[in-house]
Amino acid sequence: MSKPRIVFMGTPEFAVASLSACFDIGEVVAVVTQPDKPKGRGNALSLSPVKALALERGVTVLQPQKLRTPPFSEELRKLAPDVCVVTAYGKILPKDVLEVPPHGCVNVHASLLPRFRGAAPIQWAIAHGDTETGVALMRMDEGLDTGPVIAMKRMPITPEDTSASLHEKLSRLGGEILRESLPAYLRGELKPVSQPSEGMVLAPIIQKEDGLLDFTKPAVQLERRVRAFTPWPGAYTGLNGARLKVHRTKVGTGKGAPGTVLVASHEGIEVACGEGSIVLLEVQPEGKRVMSAAEFLSGRKLAPGSQPFSAPVESKN
Repeated sequence: MSKPRIVFMGTPEFAVASLSACFDIGEVVAVVTQPDKPKGRGNALSLSPVKALALERGVTVLQPQKLRTPPFSEELRKLAPDVCVVTAYGKILPKDVLEVPPHGCVNVHASLLPRFRGAAPIQWAIAHGDTETGVALMRMDEGLDTGPVIAMKRMPITPEDTSASLHEKLSRLGGEILRESLPAYLRGELKPVSQPSEGMVLAPIIQKEDGLLDFTKPAVQLERRVRAFTPWPGAYTGLNGARLKVHRTKVGTGKGAPGTVLVASHEGIEVACGEGSIVLLEVQPEGKRVMSAAEFLSGRKLAPGSQPFSAPVESKN
């Protein structure tokens, strides 16, 4: 067949590798991305990474405020795409949009479906302690990541991975799965397979409160949450009522009442948890830069046996 006509829909940095793959696979006739948003102190409009690449390649960019009114499907139909490729677009596609391309709308989703459905599969995979993740290429339906799966690629989650490092790896994997599987799907050589109903976990949007470290929880859970919520929203606790961000930890060997300081040394601050202990290796006091435990403890006393760590007192402003 001739080069397929592709409409690409995506917004953040995660989607750039997928868009690059689409340029290699077919003719990208348009890119659909979220409207520009104000950013920084001056509230200047900021281009999404996907839009920046599309403009660089001279491709038409569409930024509808809504997909239903007026019906975006009418504009899409004029482009006559063979397929729409969707990666982290950020909006739910209505039925009339899904039905426009003859080969449907296919989505690059950052999990091994049906394991994590929802907005934040990368973070929740780490937080749940999964040792494996990957990307799924799925033909979209009206449900939340419920469509039949065309192909999947797997990769391990290492003990050092944060959501930032995994985000980068899975972005590249998304480009790879498109190059390997989309042409075969368009030729009819790959048939979508319905997802099993077992093993599904919801991956909701991350809230700032998800970063709060509850020391009544097991240490292994807290260590995962620190990595899962780095860089955003960031893991944090409270010290003397003020917020203390936690950037790097490891699981310790001590025991004690949750929140109790067990050891405070240049190697780290060991804090007792509901099960075991966690060692704070890098922290960031409010209004200051990231620093090692040794630097943080310089000129500061944290007496073993004390219980200084608790939820911070949040400002009402």
